[in-house]
Amino acid sequence: MARKAYGVEQIIVKLREIELLCRSSASGRDHRANVLSLAERVWRHEQRRCQADEGTGEGKRQAEETACGLELGSCDSQRRELKKLLSPVKQRAAVAYVLEAHPVTERRACRVLKVNRTAFRYEPVRLPDEDEVRAEIIEKVSNYGRVGYRKVTHMLRNDGRKINHKRVERIWREEGLQLPHKQPRKRRLFLNDGSCIRLRPEHRNHVWSYDFVEDRTMDGRKLRFLNIIDEYTRECLASIPRRSWRGTDVMEALADIMMQRGCPEYIRSDNGSEFVAKKLREWLSSLGVITTYIEPGSPWENGYCESFNSRMRDEFLNGELFGHLYEAEVLARRWKDYYNTVRPHGSLGGRPPAPQSILLTA
Repeated sequence: MARKAYGVEQIIVKLREIELLCRSSASGRDHRANVLSLAERVWRHEQRRCQADEGTGEGKRQAEETACGLELGSCDSQRRELKKLLSPVKQRAAVAYVLEAHPVTERRACRVLKVNRTAFRYEPVRLPDEDEVRAEIIEKVSNYGRVGYRKVTHMLRNDGRKINHKRVERIWREEGLQLPHKQPRKRRLFLNDGSCIRLRPEHRNHVWSYDFVEDRTMDGRKLRFLNIIDEYTRECLASIPRRSWRGTDVMEALADIMMQRGCPEYIRSDNGSEFVAKKLREWLSSLGVITTYIEPGSPWENGYCESFNSRMRDEFLNGELFGHLYEAEVLARRWKDYYNTVRPHGSLGGRPPAPQSILLTA
């Protein structure tokens, strides 16, 4: 029976099949050496055949395609494996590597790697305000800590700068800035109407919610922060630290806020002893404020305030060491102002809950 003659492309396919078999076998090194020697013989044969061609460009084209096909697709473990190239930066780097390592033209390298020659020759244009934007991004990350490039983009836009989030992300990665870790997902229990919150806010001063978040000073003594927020505007109305709280203390804190903003229609809380105190409930009832309590063991029903507590813990409390109570009061007031006037809020389209007004004069 006559021996079947394989073409160059068929030989390349066979070599790649052998490569896959070699990787899964125990004696992979010996097989790789044999495959490499076979690939080298095929390459030399094709090179001699192409040199014997009649001077047309066809021989050179086949030689270059064979070089790319054999050398780039061979099973040499020391050569770089070609992966799916998605970003233009990786595509340009791959073509540059091929041109440096193999005697092929730019046209053939781009054809084999399926890279547009225009994309390979593209040189990024440096914008005139690049250094200024980079300095602003670094400054905001240094000042506000736990923010990602999306929130930094909103901050720059709120400051009046027209900028694309992709540009901020590129500078973010070039500077080696760390992205904040995502919070683990939590399972929620929903009501019959598909909602995990019984009463949804519809306007300002419609629903307030309050809750405690705890921390400690450097001497180990406990601190309890009373956080009060407007669920509709997402504004933090108060964040007050104390060593301990009673029902009367909560009444005083609410009275100070109501003197400035008026009374809410509803106020939501958990079933803590400070919130279910009889004096507090009677006082709120006398003002026409309806108290709503979540089900025991269901913190997701107070989701607005719990979300605020999580942000406060992650962005503020975990990065501060309080020497005494007064220091905690000052820093809490400063962080509350930052949260209300500077920090972009995701549910508000990147706008702070209570942005500062800017007076423009002619």
